[in-house]
Amino acid sequence: MPNLAPEFVADFAEKLGLEFVSDGKGDLESTFGPEDILDYIYAVFHSPTYRERYAEFLKIDFPRVPLTSNLDLFRKLCALGEELVALHLLESLALSHFITHYPITGDNLVERPRYFAPGERVPKTEEPLEVGRIYINKTQYLEGIPSEVWEFHVGGYQVCQKWLKDRKGRKLTYDDITHYQKVVVALQETIRLMKEIDEAIPEWPIE
Repeated sequence: MPNLAPEFVADFAEKLGLEFVSDGKGDLESTFGPEDILDYIYAVFHSPTYRERYAEFLKIDFPRVPLTSNLDLFRKLCALGEELVALHLLESLALSHFITHYPITGDNLVERPRYFAPGERVPKTEEPLEVGRIYINKTQYLEGIPSEVWEFHVGGYQVCQKWLKDRKGRKLTYDDITHYQKVVVALQETIRLMKEIDEAIPEWPIE
């Protein structure tokens, strides 16, 4: 059985005009399931407007889930939330399409990670960078990291920076580098989907 309050499920089912099934997903035509609810909630909580609008409240209490009676909106947010869940579990097929390159061979030792945004000049070079670049040591770097991805925070942590800082003094393996490249894609796709979520919600509070 899903770990959902019966009252919550009944209220949502009444609003949507759908029957709740206790396992997996529904068809979103006549039924919906606990995984649909998860996807919907995940999408709503990644709305930049939701986070800004309820910022003060979120500091002192658990986030509240706004329920919608708009079935088309529910379907759209379920789809966007499903994409986000797959990305954050590193299960999305999109993660295989890397946007970064790791062109320089070396010992792969993480020393003092430094990020250079597009347009910045790396020390001892004359031409400004066309794409973002993160150096893990004096010579080796990952290239192709957008500024918004580098700056992206989750729970107060700057994800790309913290991942490397936690591995300072360690030599990265092939799997480490591949994982980091997947994380970069996941963050870029998250930023895109967050914008789509805001665009999908016509007004606040959700109705």
